Amino acid sequence: MAKGSLVSGSIWDEYSSTVVDRMNNPQHQGHITEEEAEAMNAKLIVADFGAESCGDAVRLYWAVEKDTDKIIGSKFKSFGCGTAIASSDIMTELCMGKTVDEAVKITNIDVEKAMRDNPNTPAVPPQKMHCSVMAYDVIKKAAATYKGVDMESFENEFIVCECARVSYDTLVEVIKLNDLKSIEEITDYTKAGAFCKSCIEPGGHEAKDIYLVDILRDTIAEMEKEKLVEAANTAPDEKPNFASMSLVQKTRAVDAVVEEYVRPMLVMDGGDMEVVDIKENDAFHDIYIKYLGACSTCSTGSTGTLYAIESTLKQNLDDNIRVMPI
Repeated sequence: MAKGSLVSGSIWDEYSSTVVDRMNNPQHQGHITEEEAEAMNAKLIVADFGAESCGDAVRLYWAVEKDTDKIIGSKFKSFGCGTAIASSDIMTELCMGKTVDEAVKITNIDVEKAMRDNPNTPAVPPQKMHCSVMAYDVIKKAAATYKGVDMESFENEFIVCECARVSYDTLVEVIKLNDLKSIEEITDYTKAGAFCKSCIEPGGHEAKDIYLVDILRDTIAEMEKEKLVEAANTAPDEKPNFASMSLVQKTRAVDAVVEEYVRPMLVMDGGDMEVVDIKENDAFHDIYIKYLGACSTCSTGSTGTLYAIESTLKQNLDDNIRVMPI
């Protein structure tokens, strides 16, 4: 059936011909009975899974050969949209001939790619990517039923982007390794946020515990603190005689260290600081600073950031320096 016979317009063009064909002519729709499974010397597994975001649901039937754990029969019933039917049909086909342990490694990306007409063009529009996620989840449910375990035992990472199956740890690692600064860069490197886009920021079709904007912000802040600490731990070969300097000389020396090591890190996070005063207090040189911009409301201003600034000044100028935010 031609695409235009069901829906007209550019949206329909976002579906591959494979998806259209499986919508209308699913090859593995049906069910397996206990008697049929027993005749195959197989154990019948029936698993149900539903997507709360759209109300779609799928029931998966497996006939698992008792001696080999191999899936020798695979059928499905889908209660939902045409994309759910197509995804479930492909998912069911991918399970055939695999052991349960092999089948549980099938991801939603495998399902979506199997529905593509060519490798570089997505099979469905972004808002329908969740259908392949549902197909992936029902496999886990079936495998968990067969093994007698909780389906979450197959997921050892916290997944942020369900569509591309990208975990929190992966995102943090990629951001740090490649010094990423934008959501677009994250998507380019990981595909997170490329499909339904719900994981990018609040307001998508599905609420998340954490979003890409949160991870990017927090990871950049962490990187900046790490750079400050690294700078603090890199002492010059010989420190100047800070104690013998005049107030003007001390101010210039402090400003020079701040300008080279501290300010670049603060500015990257939308903040800044200024030296307000330097006072001698017995053996200590108390440096009073004022946070500016984002630093003025940052919770680490009295902890991590303060420690990093003080350590940097100590390493480069004098061990008796104390930094006092006002």
